[in-house]
Amino acid sequence: MNYLLQLTAVLLSLASPLSALPTDPFAGPVSIAALPTTENGLSEACKDVTVIFARGTSEAGNVGEIAGPPWFSALRSSLGTAKIGVQGVTYPATVAGYLAGGDSAGSTEMLRLINLASTQCPSTKIVLGGYSQGAQLVHNAAKKLTAAVTAKIAAVVVFGDPFRGDAVGTVASSKVDSICHDLDVVCTGFGGFITHLTYGNDAAAASAFVVARV
Repeated sequence: MNYLLQLTAVLLSLASPLSALPTDPFAGPVSIAALPTTENGLSEACKDVTVIFARGTSEAGNVGEIAGPPWFSALRSSLGTAKIGVQGVTYPATVAGYLAGGDSAGSTEMLRLINLASTQCPSTKIVLGGYSQGAQLVHNAAKKLTAAVTAKIAAVVVFGDPFRGDAVGTVASSKVDSICHDLDVVCTGFGGFITHLTYGNDAAAASAFVVARV
């Protein structure tokens, strides 16, 4: 779906009976050159750090375009490509899933991938991330983690989180970075969607947060 169609869908949704709810802006293509939208790091050799990331509604691939890829690029620059693996969460990422509080199947898949990383790569430091609806998946999955797996989570970064202010399971708050832009209606409850589409600008800061904890 191109950006104009996405924007049209947002405007139409505002006139619908669901307009009382914060509508996901269908995070779609912005100009982020040549960064991959699909990452399957758990199919490769174990790395020192494993990032498991869930994209926003209607984004491409399994990691999207807006927040994830710029962040991964910054992490690889800081830690070295050989030390970090990224695994995206494959899920429908529909508007209905967002309105339901995060796609149920996607939340289950994120939980599965976190547990897989823990068992398949027992020495890896796990980092969780999500953008928009993907942040909802982070919360939903984290609630179901065992204490042993939770202890392996080194950091959590969520961008434009609809559940901002809520704990991420039992992960210590000092390990959680919730990045929310002013006037981003998805994470503040007021404003609009323009600033919700600019989380690629936070890649360096989000990377620094993780690097300090791994």
